[in-house]
Amino acid sequence: MKRMDLQLFAEAVSGKKIVYLYRLLKDAATSDGTTLAFTTENGRTKSKDADSTATKDGSIRTPGTAEVEITATSILAKGDEMVEKLENAMDDDELIEIWEANLAEPAESGENKFKGMYFQGYLTEFEKTSSAEDYVECSLTFGINGSGKKGDVTVTVEQQEIAEYVFTDTQKSGA
Repeated sequence: MKRMDLQLFAEAVSGKKIVYLYRLLKDAATSDGTTLAFTTENGRTKSKDADSTATKDGSIRTPGTAEVEITATSILAKGDEMVEKLENAMDDDELIEIWEANLAEPAESGENKFKGMYFQGYLTEFEKTSSAEDYVECSLTFGINGSGKKGDVTVTVEQQEIAEYVFTDTQKSGA
């Protein structure tokens, strides 16, 4: 029997290729979603509790509702308005929109579109840490309503540059 190494065909996705964009829902008519400056880490956790009922034949598991949390950690940029907006949204119980985009998977629906997900939720935890030897770090946790919806996410060239340099040709740019 011939053994195939399937890892030869797999390509890992770099953490830099998953980006998150944020916007206060109340600003949807006037603002685009934006990334946090100097993001060092993001995460999305989906969990589901299950109740157990004892029967004469053994336990029966009944799954509960899925809960989703999104986390972000970033170095605070001087004059960063987005972090301030998010903290104020927490204080005022304002709904926040969050997009997760996978820059490693372009969508077929158009230019600067990537496979991703859309969420709405609330900022449930905000921590600002400032040690004597490091930069100020902000850690955010968002509690998501529902479980999100898959779709194509628009990420501008400027937003893509935050994740990684984009190719620039040798021709003068006119600037």
